[in-house]
Amino acid sequence: MEEKEKKMETSNDKATRYEEMTRKYGDPWIWGVYIMLILISLVETYSASSREVVTMGVYMPIVKHCIFLALGGAVLYFVHKIPYSNKKFLLLITMVLFIFTFGSLVYVQFFGDFINGARRSYRLLGISIQPAEFAKLSVVTSMSLILSRTQKENGVSMTGLIACLIIMILFGAFMFTSGMTNLLIMAGISLIMMWVGGIPLKRFAILIASLGVVCGGFYLIKNINESKNETVMMAQNSQRMLEEGEATDEAIAAADNSEKKVVDRSKMRNSRMKDWWNNDSLVYRPLNDRNSQEMFSRMAQAHGGLTGVFFGNSRESSRLPLAFSDYIFSIIVEDTGFIGGMIVMVLYLTLLSRAFMIARRCRRTLPTLLVIGTASMITLQALFHMAINTGVFPVSGQPLPLISKGGSSIVIMNFAFALMLSVSRTVANSKDKQNANKEDQDLPEELRAENPSLLINYTNVWK
Repeated sequence: MEEKEKKMETSNDKATRYEEMTRKYGDPWIWGVYIMLILISLVETYSASSREVVTMGVYMPIVKHCIFLALGGAVLYFVHKIPYSNKKFLLLITMVLFIFTFGSLVYVQFFGDFINGARRSYRLLGISIQPAEFAKLSVVTSMSLILSRTQKENGVSMTGLIACLIIMILFGAFMFTSGMTNLLIMAGISLIMMWVGGIPLKRFAILIASLGVVCGGFYLIKNINESKNETVMMAQNSQRMLEEGEATDEAIAAADNSEKKVVDRSKMRNSRMKDWWNNDSLVYRPLNDRNSQEMFSRMAQAHGGLTGVFFGNSRESSRLPLAFSDYIFSIIVEDTGFIGGMIVMVLYLTLLSRAFMIARRCRRTLPTLLVIGTASMITLQALFHMAINTGVFPVSGQPLPLISKGGSSIVIMNFAFALMLSVSRTVANSKDKQNANKEDQDLPEELRAENPSLLINYTNVWK
């Protein structure tokens, strides 16, 4: 009996120390995942920078990456110290992030830098800004506030549902041109948050059907616009050649028939989809300009085997384009093998599972959505990156969170981790009366809705 009491006391002491540590620094599991990803990033980005070393020198690639990691770390440190329930903080990050993101999405459509045939980014103070990365986080913060404010007895009100749908369509219309995967990740984050936020299944099903129709419409409009733009460009080039006296029979024919000729600029995207659908990713195909990224990434993973060739011994990093960003998971597998790749995947899945455990502790809707939204954003992007590298999904550029090189992507991911740590530090469960009272005092009254995942009434879920 005494031994049982001692074990219970020891267990209670550990739980108390763990709670105190969490209150002071944030959830230790999240910190553990974050530190592991940073260490992997430092080693693997250097290993994958063979192409950059040729032009920038041995140390410059890793120095630049360390600067961005330090900038992101500073963002994480200062943001995670701010309680998520701080009203000014909530409104500031939501409004400023939304305005900046929307402005960036519009700006990049007209003045952005071309990357792989599309305007995807622009430079600000020497940092490459990718609006699609900001849009994902903006969706998380905006929907968290909307779904928290529009809670009803049987779930989210119709006003909240429409507001969330407007945000998805607004951002999706601009993100569509920067890549299908960014749009799919944004849609996935939104649907997870709306599910957790308490939208009834009937409305949820209607929402998914509506999104399918909207995405189909975007796809058709984009193809039509691309064809028109290509036709106009051909006509202008042909007319210029005629005026400069450089016209050939083909140019004259193109000028005469430019209004009739339609060229599909989505040929590359459709070709990738067709290759992915019809070809086995594990079978070798002759290398060409179209499939070189896929084939070199497969070679890197095959070269890694079960245990890898060890850090810095990558063979394919010197041949694989964008090995330090879009294809860094292939280099990780080459260096550390199947075992190392699985460890990286488990780290991201651990982050997601930890977020759900924290969400179950939350009494209020807002912290629940913030922690689930940010964890879903990071994990979905990581899984998409891995799926593209391994051939499960068709080729499309997507960085591996916190590991791939980048400017705005690293800062955004650090901000997302900071939000999770902020929630874990300041959230209170139903048994913690003292901190629960403080949390409610800090939160505006309209954001004190109960956590819907703790109040689900399965008999009314279809209403």
